[in-house]
Amino acid sequence: MFRRTLAAAGLATMLAGPALAQTQLTIQHPLPLNSHYGAGATALKEAFERATSGRYRVNIQRNDNEREVIESVQIGTAECYLGSTGPVGNFVPEVRTLDVPFLFRDYPHARGVLDSEIGQQLLTRFQPRGLVGVAWLENGFRHLTNSRREVNAPADMRGLKVRTMENQVHMRAFTALGALPTPMAFSELVPALQQGTVDGQENPIPVIVANNLNQVQRFLTLTGHVYSPAVLICNPAFLARMSAADRNAFNEAARAAARANRDRVSADEASGVEELRRRGMTVVTQVDNAAFQQALSSSAGQIEQQLDRALLQRIRDWRPAQ
Repeated sequence: MFRRTLAAAGLATMLAGPALAQTQLTIQHPLPLNSHYGAGATALKEAFERATSGRYRVNIQRNDNEREVIESVQIGTAECYLGSTGPVGNFVPEVRTLDVPFLFRDYPHARGVLDSEIGQQLLTRFQPRGLVGVAWLENGFRHLTNSRREVNAPADMRGLKVRTMENQVHMRAFTALGALPTPMAFSELVPALQQGTVDGQENPIPVIVANNLNQVQRFLTLTGHVYSPAVLICNPAFLARMSAADRNAFNEAARAAARANRDRVSADEASGVEELRRRGMTVVTQVDNAAFQQALSSSAGQIEQQLDRALLQRIRDWRPAQ
């Protein structure tokens, strides 16, 4: 009887063991959980854990040093990064093509391009760089804020010290507008604004709202000068260890993340400007985009010479299927 009891206990332990085993997957992103990145990461976590019956546990962490996170994913000390493509061009140069000012007409154009063959081909460029581009998400159209004055025209940019991402395309564009671009990690932004190291910054409405930048910035100008994609990047070795079924489940969860992320961007865009006004910001809504494009024309050719011109033309020519 005693032996039968031991045997039964051993069998129960063996059966219970695999069910208790969990693989940890950490996703780091640079914003608060209550943000468009948080919405995407949460949707991925819920979908993937449900699809794998809890065999994977997804940990969501904030880390606003984006370059550092991407390096960690590359060497395998972090599994995944979800965030702006701004610093990604330092690792996958082809992605810089998406940073050209006024390249995308509107959200349907940007989302359509990234979901098309164009976007999928760009994701394949990550693998040779020791990364896997899993899915395109969204940061949004970038706008200018500053603490010194209203910006109504390109001339008003002259002399403004503007924090930019560590992105050569963005820096050249702001130099052409007469501003003084100052690249720095997002983690350094608020202290730099508080101390006057920089006068302003540029980010999408969802980022400005989620980080309460109205507390350190007085003026907002809806320039929409650059569409900022986001991307889910993962470590190749980690994904290679997944079974085919789990990898399919992860890809499906990434698509759920993209839908939740874009839905949150749309919601924040719809309400964010009024919210920032309510918080005391002065908002310039009528912007002469043609004047900004003209001011950038001298540097546009220079910028595009170093990029894939055929790809730029495919993006500009893209139209939804009829």
